[in-house]
Amino acid sequence: MQNLLQIISSKVRISEKLESAIVGTFRKETISKNEFLLKEFQYCRRLYFLDKGTVRTFYYHKEKDITSWFYREGHFLTSWYSFYTQKASFEYIETLEECTIYSISYTEYQKLILEFPQFERFARLLAEEQTAFVDNFSKGYMFMSAKEKYDLLLSIFPDITLRVNLGHIASFIGVSQETLSRIRRRKKTKA
Repeated sequence: MQNLLQIISSKVRISEKLESAIVGTFRKETISKNEFLLKEFQYCRRLYFLDKGTVRTFYYHKEKDITSWFYREGHFLTSWYSFYTQKASFEYIETLEECTIYSISYTEYQKLILEFPQFERFARLLAEEQTAFVDNFSKGYMFMSAKEKYDLLLSIFPDITLRVNLGHIASFIGVSQETLSRIRRRKKTKA
């Protein structure tokens, strides 16, 4: 819970009353590797804070599994579209390692927003941060080569190859596993 409180307090001041509400509202869970927090067509009713482990989001396109993002410790995650709109999800959320998470329901999240102006500010900053990141990332990402995409991923998540299946990484950067292997070999020979 300390990591969750630290992340929130890095954005807003947390009063004792708000801290007590956060502690009493967020639910701690340990989730096994390869479990689904969400599947396509389900409604995403929870926002998650990843305290330990790695998670990926993905969807299917033409019966092919496409990884859309990886999350690691210290990050909030959800199906952003489904959580904010309370409409059915088009994606899956899957644990890639055993994970320790703290989660809050959509209803409880909205209640904290209404009761605590500082939490409302935190929620707004979180939404702004996610929107800005996705906007910035998506606009540059589509024009990158596979090598540039791989390098960017490593700059954001340096130990990803030790924690994530290479097939998921290949899917994320839009190449075959063979192409990813060639990119990785070239990178090692230049190092």
